[in-house]
Amino acid sequence: MPLTLSRKATGDIIQRLLAGRDYREVVVVLINDEFLRQSFQFLREVAKAKVDGEEISEDWYRAEFLRGDLPSPDIATNAGMNMKTISNARQSATREIVREVSLENYRRMQEMVDELVALCEEDAPIDISLKIQVGKVSVELTLNETIIVINAMAVKRAAIRGSLWSTAGKRVEKPLMETMCRLFSVPENHYRIQSKSEGKNVSFEREIDFYLIANNGEEKKCEVKLMGRGNPESADAVIARDSAVFVADKLSDTNKRQLDSLGVSWVELHSADRFVQFAAVLKKFDIPQATNPDLDKAAISIAANRALALD
Repeated sequence: MPLTLSRKATGDIIQRLLAGRDYREVVVVLINDEFLRQSFQFLREVAKAKVDGEEISEDWYRAEFLRGDLPSPDIATNAGMNMKTISNARQSATREIVREVSLENYRRMQEMVDELVALCEEDAPIDISLKIQVGKVSVELTLNETIIVINAMAVKRAAIRGSLWSTAGKRVEKPLMETMCRLFSVPENHYRIQSKSEGKNVSFEREIDFYLIANNGEEKKCEVKLMGRGNPESADAVIARDSAVFVADKLSDTNKRQLDSLGVSWVELHSADRFVQFAAVLKKFDIPQATNPDLDKAAISIAANRALALD
């Protein structure tokens, strides 16, 4: 199940972006928090199994973490896979295919662990053990068991990281653009938000379209990506979606030349001129705006909270 961003985290990211600050540390904190939460739960499950007298062996792990009643993404993650890889390789991600690929990948992983342990014993013996204490009860895992647990936790972190970075961009897009419009006092009839599945009950973790509406009623689609400088996907995104405006965290000189050559207006949020650029976009498309907008920290916070209240 995709991870979500709280209203507070979303608001923090928007305020950082509009203040020209880096937003990434907010996402990193969320990644660490979720990883630790899931890790503690996982280690409790491992400890309980040991206390109950079960072995953390291939059979136990497969029975507990690759069992058929788990959601497909969990099965894939626990086996060291991700759903996108399985879907690309098999052109399908049905439950049957996910479990088949996951079991095979886990079998190969288990063989590698056994080979690694054997090589270590032949070359320079190494012993790593993981002691888990829950309350007054403690258990100690063998080298093989410890490697299996570490691998599972590493895969979980990768899955959490990918999910939260993806969610951050999609979750922030709508309230970020609405906050900018509110800061510049753009009338509500001069912008529009449309879900890709308009009319259906969807969450804002899914992509949406944001339109600025000129005085003549013409709609200008806006594309938002919280990308780093030098990311080549900017031009591809606006070409694919026929966007008139591109808003990004950072843009390289190459990105800017690409967008200029396409006739696409752009706003670089990490630039000191971010608000000047947005004002120019509004002027270009003849969209009403405040002559002297209030762009201080307090105004940004209030506008962001109002935008999020309508989510």
